[in-house]
Amino acid sequence: MPDTQTPAPRKPGRGAQTARDMILSLGALLLIIVAVLGFSRGCSFSPGGPTIDTSSAPSVDVDSVLPGIAAGMDFPVREPKLPAGWHANSTDTITVGKGDQARPVVRVGWLTPGGGFLRLSQTQGAARDLIASETDDPNSEPAATGTIDVAGVNWTIYPARRSENSWLADVGGVRLLISGNGKEADFRTLAQAVQTAPPLPKKS
Repeated sequence: MPDTQTPAPRKPGRGAQTARDMILSLGALLLIIVAVLGFSRGCSFSPGGPTIDTSSAPSVDVDSVLPGIAAGMDFPVREPKLPAGWHANSTDTITVGKGDQARPVVRVGWLTPGGGFLRLSQTQGAARDLIASETDDPNSEPAATGTIDVAGVNWTIYPARRSENSWLADVGGVRLLISGNGKEADFRTLAQAVQTAPPLPKKS
């Protein structure tokens, strides 16, 4: 009697599986590329490393905002006048120190022409507390790594968070701290601009 069983369907060949896997892999790769492009819209790359597209970064009108903040502080606050190409993108106030030692800090951040970032902090708080606020461990003060003279003012250099640096100086009874990943020339530009700027007016 002849065998009338239906033959089992044949499994797809290895070639079909390979083609399908390649299509899935290409699809996943395209998704990754789209995600990376979306993440990096505000960045561009140069031989010296990644830079920030200031046209897509937030902006702060320091000329309008800082005088209002300074008027309410009990210490002189300075507004550095910087060359074209510096882009102010943040300003805020924080507190350093604890208890009776707590003091306000006025901070302004800029994107530099070289693609870096620098933040200026001004306070009458303790140097230790101010320096620690710019490190990954706010409970410890890093050791100074050197000093640098800017137009007659001595700035002490400290390591900051990640691979950044901080420059600290006392000017007119106020502690100034510049922190960020800008180039030394950018640090010098901001240091000279703030140390020569007159204090902003106080409330009458």
